[in-house]
Amino acid sequence: MTEKETMPSGMIINRETDGLHVNRYEEAFSKFNLDLNDEGVSAAVKKLVDEKINEYDTDEVKRQLLGTVELTTLKETDSQESVMKFTEKVNDFADAHPDLPHLATICVFPNYARTVACVAGGFPASQTFLEVKTVETALAVRDGATEIDMVLSVGAFLSGDYETCSDEIQEIKAAAGEAPLKVILETGALKTALNIKKASILSIFSGADFIKTSTGKISVSATPEAAYVMCQTIREYYEQTGTMIGFKAAGGVSTVKDALTYYTIVRELLGEEYIKKGLFRIGTSRLANLLVSDILGEECKPF
Repeated sequence: MTEKETMPSGMIINRETDGLHVNRYEEAFSKFNLDLNDEGVSAAVKKLVDEKINEYDTDEVKRQLLGTVELTTLKETDSQESVMKFTEKVNDFADAHPDLPHLATICVFPNYARTVACVAGGFPASQTFLEVKTVETALAVRDGATEIDMVLSVGAFLSGDYETCSDEIQEIKAAAGEAPLKVILETGALKTALNIKKASILSIFSGADFIKTSTGKISVSATPEAAYVMCQTIREYYEQTGTMIGFKAAGGVSTVKDALTYYTIVRELLGEEYIKKGLFRIGTSRLANLLVSDILGEECKPF
C-alpha cells in the first residue's frame, strides 16, 4: 500500500505504509543527479567561466549586477540611527542616479526590520531553539521585514538529521508568511559538492524561495563551485516542477570579476530570465562601490 505525501514544494513523494518505510528524503534525493564529485565540478566551472566570462564583461551586465546587490550591515555596533543613516545613503544614491538600477535590498539584524529586510532564525550559526527562530522571524515580519534569511542547521544536516533541518525550514517559512525565505546553506562548512547538492534539495523541498551560499561569517564563504552545484539543483528542480527558485551568492564576493563569475554561472545554467525576475542576488558591501565606479568611469564610494 502506498500513501502519497505532498511536500511543501508541491512535489509528490510516495511513502510505503505496509511496513516497508521509505525515507522520504532519500527518495527526494533520488530524483536528482547525485553523480558528481569535487574534481569534476571544479573542472566544469573552470571550463564554463574561461569560455564565457568575457562575453558578459559589458556595461549592460554590470548595470544588471548592481541591481542584484544586497548591502548588509550586521555589526555589533549597529543601532537604529546607524541603520537609518545607511539606508538614507542608499536612497540618496538612487535619487542622484535614477538611470542606474536600484540595489536589491539592505539586510540587517531582526530588531531593525522596521527599516529594511533582515536575517532571522538564529543567524549566523542557527544554534538556538526552534521556538526562538520562529518567534524572531514572526516579529521581524510584523515589524515590516520584506524578506527573511535563515541558516540551515548545518550540524544536524551533517549528522544526517534531515527531519530536523526540514522541520525548521518549514516552521520558519510559515512564520515568514508572504515574505520570501532565503535558506543559507553555509557551503564552506558543508565542504563537498555532494553535501551542497543534498542541502540544496532539502532546502528547496522544505519551502525555500532562495538558496544562499554563506553567511560570510566563516573562513570559506561563497565559491564558484558551490554556486555551480546550487544552480544545477535549481535547474533540475525547475525541469521537474516548473517552479523557479532563487540563488544568492554571499561572502567573499569582493571584485567585479567575482561578480561576473557568478553572473556567468547563473546566466549559463539558469538563463537571463532568472536574472530579470530578481532571482539572482549577490550579498556584498564592497562590490557595490566597485560596480558604481566601473559603470560611472570614476572612483566613487556612495555606500
